[in-house]
Amino acid sequence: MKDPISGLRAACTKLFKTNFAPPLPFSPTNRQPWPRGMSLNSPRFRRLQRQHGRFAVYERDSLTSFNEFGLAAPILRALAEEKYVTPTPIQDQTIPIAMQSRDVIGIAQTGTGKTAAFALPILNHLFNKRQRPSQKSCRVLVLSPTRELSNQIADSFRAYGRHIRPLEITLAIGGVPINRQVRALARGTEVLVATPGRLLDLIHQRALRLDQVEVLVLDEADRMLDMGFIHDIKKVVAMLPKARQTLFFSATMPQEITRLADSMLRDPARVAVTPQASTVDRIEQRVILTEKASKPSLLVEVLKTEKTDRVLVFTRTKHGADKVVRGLQKAGHAAEAIHGNKSQNQRERVLADFRDGKLRTLIATDIAARGIDVDGVSHVINFDLPNIPESYVHRIGRTARAGAAGVAISFCDHEERAYLRDIERLIRMAIPATDRRTGKPAPQQAEARHGGRPHRGNRQRGHGGGHGRPDNNGHRSHNGGNRRQGRPSQNGHPVHRQETTAGEPSGIENVTFMQRHDPKKIMRHVKG
Repeated sequence: MKDPISGLRAACTKLFKTNFAPPLPFSPTNRQPWPRGMSLNSPRFRRLQRQHGRFAVYERDSLTSFNEFGLAAPILRALAEEKYVTPTPIQDQTIPIAMQSRDVIGIAQTGTGKTAAFALPILNHLFNKRQRPSQKSCRVLVLSPTRELSNQIADSFRAYGRHIRPLEITLAIGGVPINRQVRALARGTEVLVATPGRLLDLIHQRALRLDQVEVLVLDEADRMLDMGFIHDIKKVVAMLPKARQTLFFSATMPQEITRLADSMLRDPARVAVTPQASTVDRIEQRVILTEKASKPSLLVEVLKTEKTDRVLVFTRTKHGADKVVRGLQKAGHAAEAIHGNKSQNQRERVLADFRDGKLRTLIATDIAARGIDVDGVSHVINFDLPNIPESYVHRIGRTARAGAAGVAISFCDHEERAYLRDIERLIRMAIPATDRRTGKPAPQQAEARHGGRPHRGNRQRGHGGGHGRPDNNGHRSHNGGNRRQGRPSQNGHPVHRQETTAGEPSGIENVTFMQRHDPKKIMRHVKG
């Protein structure tokens, strides 16, 4: 007669090995073919997970349709109406993981379909778990760096969830009266899309609490780092419940963003996607070497000679954008600017005119580089080269949308040559250049003066350098657009002025000024 304890032990061991066997390690050899017609939520898929390991990679022969994800019928109906047929790589890899309530780190460039990658599984979660949100709370919190991007995300949620009733989606951004947003949050909302600054304003007014958040989405995290939102993000995360799902998306992963992700996420799945056809590959890129003073006339010439449809011109500062608009209007070209100093109504009106084709030339700062999603932009012109090479990729990514071709033209003066080298190193190609300089300064000598880079006073992190009060988008007001970078000396080298405190003579101009007023005082100062 068998020992009953031994038999029970053997049965338990078999049951544990069948259902709770440790997953196989993630490796290139642990890849399985995707069974035809299998859904991600089917019992067959769960059996295969137990058989091959929870982290096995199931390769599909082709990206077929959204029906394989097991999304709810109202969502599939909305996708069909939006004419979404084949998921993009970021959607194909992110949606199944997010539907399992796992944390995700998604690394992908702009224009790859990230919004649908996190919006679809969130809407599916809300549909399957219907409950009324508590007052002054939200179930899903989506944070994005700019008003324009937040608007687009909220519109996408409304489009994909149009057949889910009721579905409360609230937008909380700066530049508009806060009272309407306070009233919308009083009864609670299911999805809140917000910029960090306005979100903290609502929390400080006790119009919102974050203890009921089930899903947190952080979009364009590296952009938030550039705009100085990183400390606001940490404050918000500290108010959230620990039992939540976090979806973290960024185009790049600098060290500070990596540390932020490590503190926010629990055992995240990492999804890194390269677009099927890189935006840079579809764009004809050109550089025109010129003097800084010649850029306005060169821009007018380019707009006259190039066959353009919609043109997006990028400047480094808000003041510079307004200055370019005035120059183009004086030359007879209709143009408008969009940046942080514009009110929300002005920005929405200008964007609507640009999207509808009523406005053909739009001047923007980097605030719009990842927030403008307009088809039909034929040309992107970098009036000022960005001092962060990744910003160049995001700028020119506004053209060549939806498989179309595009043209990117960059104006480069001798002080921006180091920025151009950094950009070419990032994109791993030399951009064809045309020399339109008249004075022909010796850039190699000027660059050797500062170790091959522009003066550190001109190369500052952000979008134009300088110190000023932040605007409602997290940017700082700068005067770098009209400030002279240095006066040329007799031998052609740029002479950079040093920052001085008021009342302290530090250069020949200051000494000359004091000498005119009090010659004896300045002579005593020089002798002493």
